Amino acid sequence: MHPDIVRALSESGIERTFAIQELTLPLAMNGEDLIGQARTGTGKTLGFGVPLLHRVQVPGDGTPQALVVVPTRELCLQVTRDLTDAGKHLGVRTVAVYGGRPYEEQISALQKGVDVVIGTPGRLLDLAEQRHLVLGKVRGLVLDEADEMLDLGFLPDIERILHMVPEQRQTMLFSATMPGPILTLARTFMTRPTHIRAEQADESAVHERTKQFIYRAHAMDKAELIAKAMQAEGRGLAMIFSRTKRQAQKVADELTERGFAAGAVHGDLGQGAREKALRAFRSGKVDILVATDVAARGIDVAGVTHVINLQCPDDEKTYVHRIGRTGRAGREGVAITLVDWDEEPRWKLISDTLGLDKPQPVETYSTSPHLFTDLDIPTDVTGRLPLSKRTREGLDAEPEAQGGEAKRPRRSRRRTRGGKESRGEADAGARQDSDSETRPARTRQRRRTRGGAEASAAPAPEAPAAGGEADAGERPRRRRRRRRPSGGDQAGEAGGSTRSGNAEGGAA
Repeated sequence: MHPDIVRALSESGIERTFAIQELTLPLAMNGEDLIGQARTGTGKTLGFGVPLLHRVQVPGDGTPQALVVVPTRELCLQVTRDLTDAGKHLGVRTVAVYGGRPYEEQISALQKGVDVVIGTPGRLLDLAEQRHLVLGKVRGLVLDEADEMLDLGFLPDIERILHMVPEQRQTMLFSATMPGPILTLARTFMTRPTHIRAEQADESAVHERTKQFIYRAHAMDKAELIAKAMQAEGRGLAMIFSRTKRQAQKVADELTERGFAAGAVHGDLGQGAREKALRAFRSGKVDILVATDVAARGIDVAGVTHVINLQCPDDEKTYVHRIGRTGRAGREGVAITLVDWDEEPRWKLISDTLGLDKPQPVETYSTSPHLFTDLDIPTDVTGRLPLSKRTREGLDAEPEAQGGEAKRPRRSRRRTRGGKESRGEADAGARQDSDSETRPARTRQRRRTRGGAEASAAPAPEAPAAGGEADAGERPRRRRRRRRPSGGDQAGEAGGSTRSGNAEGGAA
């Protein structure tokens, strides 16, 4: 291995390989195609990251030499961080490309020159089709968490990306499970791949160092139960997984009100807020992260000792990946799953599939004695964190990241409520009118240029005006599609066309 990579890893405290790394590195560094399969938390990222960095030519010409495709934004940032740390002495330029952030900063990074690109399928395709991302010189391609990309419906996007990169390349596919469509994809786009499974055939999918507790809990008592569990002896960072976005935010807010330093990560938050919560969690400003399954894959934060499932997970794969956030890299962890009464059959199926031998959840309340003994909770704790233990800075202490949310491309929208066009509609006929009824006079009228001046597109008949002739510089009046019941109707008609997006019957 390149000595600069070894030096960077040793500075991060990594000196020995895990099983998946030991088996994949010799083949991958020789440029062979391979499929790597191992349990979550066993070092798959460096299993493909180190060979990619080892084979990158530095300095390059600025065109990407390696591409890593991941299913989620959070995993994209995680992989980028790991590869940047491992290649810091090589001078390898890496860039993360994912949705939810402005296009401009990612385009600027690509234009400055990059060696390794890590991205999510949608944004990668966007930039490639806009000719900002050049994939014609990619010599190393990695599909990470391929089974998750299948579950999220990214398989058609993956196939399109695979057709954009050169046929002469090294392809590596890493995943915790290998469904049939993934193996079909591998056979189609890989050249004689070696399938490496770094575990025994009868080995459990869950780490042996993770203690698992399954409780049947009442929905109204879960907040109190969690608040007490978060005061267990020796608890470090904790992650709580919720099925819905609304519930994730509610639990985070309730824990914050009880005195804990908590943050939330879910799909209703903007990308900036999600990254802020993850940064605060990594830096220890908050020690509880409440998340939906967007954070269940690949997020590797050192010091996570407790994972709580607020409800029974949907299936065994979700369960394995959720509780895999703890007990990573040989450490010990605690996993707590709260099962509702109507979820017991689902839990039994998960237990039987994984061979956990825990088919019947134990009925548990926030006052149950076995809760305190199981989790090593002091008997005098309450549902609120004492003031003396509120030492974390909290989410508000984490500064905002540079750059705002992604600006959505302006699209020609169809009719909105009440028959009006949205404010994002095109300027004065610069785009094709998207209403169901066409307006020939409007489409032939003068079109606005970007600077605000008008350019004549074609001769048009004069549009009749309700209150006198319209000025030459005004937009042609829109035909009304629906009358409002309010008294301002006639004012809107007499005053000519108002600007699209404003109430048609309001004062101009």
